[in-house]
Amino acid sequence: MTTRRAACSCGQLSLTIEGEPARVSMCHCLECQRRTGAVISNQARFLREQVAVAGNATAWSRTADSGNQVTFRFCPACGSTVYWESGSFPEYFAVAIGSFADPAFPPPAIAVWEETRHPWVSLPADTPAKRVPKQG
Repeated sequence: MTTRRAACSCGQLSLTIEGEPARVSMCHCLECQRRTGAVISNQARFLREQVAVAGNATAWSRTADSGNQVTFRFCPACGSTVYWESGSFPEYFAVAIGSFADPAFPPPAIAVWEETRHPWVSLPADTPAKRVPKQG
């Protein structure tokens, strides 16, 4: 079984994960862009029972464009977002792919919130795009 480690920049907050992700995706929503400071947020979803958390995390919650509550867990020392939880998929943790610091990590299999993707961002030709209607 594969064991992976994800961590914040200073190493204080880390995750040890057993097994493969259920889904690897990229999100182009404006809130993810603001949160990361990048034009794409990349995540891997793991069942909660696959993940062991070590260290202290600060939580920040918001309502996502989908209308669901999302709670982000980040390091109080360095500020790196390592993982988050969503009402959309309560049985999973979403882990920031960059926190694995592993160029061999599996690539995203789907892109979401394509309507706010920056036009200069190109996706691999075989990446499905999912348009998600705003709830209102």
